[in-house]
Amino acid sequence: MGTIRALVLCCTLKPSPAPSSAELLGREVLAALSDHDVDGEVIRVVDHNVRFGVSTDEGDGDGWPAIRAKLMDAQILVVATPIWLGQPSSVCKMVLERLDAELSETDDEGRLRTYGKVAAVAVVGNEDGAHHVTAEVLQALNDVGFTAPAAASTYWVGEAMGGTDYRDAGPKPETTGRATRSLAANAAHLAHLLRVRPYPAV
Repeated sequence: MGTIRALVLCCTLKPSPAPSSAELLGREVLAALSDHDVDGEVIRVVDHNVRFGVSTDEGDGDGWPAIRAKLMDAQILVVATPIWLGQPSSVCKMVLERLDAELSETDDEGRLRTYGKVAAVAVVGNEDGAHHVTAEVLQALNDVGFTAPAAASTYWVGEAMGGTDYRDAGPKPETTGRATRSLAANAAHLAHLLRVRPYPAV
């Protein structure tokens, strides 16, 4: 069936080389995907000069077009975001706003170019809100043409108002590991199916 490509967009607020729990969980998802003939890369969005906007190219050195090119080459998109005030990070929201432009991008048969691409979410935080963040991100991605598999998210949340990050949490909970493995298996399975049987023209 051939190798499937994945792109993990890490939406931490911290530029490299600062450690990021969101990036760590995103890399764990990518590692789990590699067990299912999927390869890919992680991009930390704040390391690129991504402009605010809702077009495919905001000009003036905008870093989004290069990221978008990699997204178009991938069959799986994983959005990895921390929770801030119960919400996806501002970087995550910017990414979703940039993806709004895909509603105007179609192939030769009138389908959105994102049709056939699979979406998943990885969430970390020291507060409640993982389900809310997952719901916001998956709904937005579905609105712009992505397909969510069963069990399309994995997350870790620490003690409410605590100070321990996922990267410092010691042995990782098996619940998160199991969710990560399920996400990877189902996302890869769906991506392989959609490659063989794409959505019909409209």
